[in-house]
Amino acid sequence: MATQAGGSDSYVVFQLAGASYALRSDDVQQLEMVTSPTPVPNAPEHVDGVVAVRGQVIPAVSLRVRFGFPRVAYDVRTRLIVVRARGRTVGLIVDGAREFASIPPESIEPLPEGIGGMSGRYLRGIAHRNDRLLLVVDVAELLDHDVVALAGETEESTDVASEPEPRTAAGAGTLN
Repeated sequence: MATQAGGSDSYVVFQLAGASYALRSDDVQQLEMVTSPTPVPNAPEHVDGVVAVRGQVIPAVSLRVRFGFPRVAYDVRTRLIVVRARGRTVGLIVDGAREFASIPPESIEPLPEGIGGMSGRYLRGIAHRNDRLLLVVDVAELLDHDVVALAGETEESTDVASEPEPRTAAGAGTLN
């Protein structure tokens, strides 16, 4: 995916619990329909299991649960966003993802006072897009604070999230 469009960074926009979030397109490898993940024994609550994507087994992390929102059943809009940062590949399960947006770096504002805390680890800031707010996710930070290797894994295999901590978190074209 392109990273620059008219001086703006390109982002994939996804929905989660009624809010809109944005991931840099550079960090997104692909979007997939969600299949039933294979459960992994003793995985944290927010790791729904592992899935095979183009021959690679990756963890499927429910961002709803990870961010402290209630779990909901998958539906036809649910998507797996396969992201890669700092050598780690993870599937993020979100409520929907069918948009992209160009967001100029200078339009991303810092998180308001008092919101930073735990969320500040993986939220880069907030951007205004049309009449809505987009919470901009820093994938590298999310994975650094959330993902550890499974015992016996290989370099190209699975990472899973560690120690669940309660998290809170407060357009454009169409992707297929």
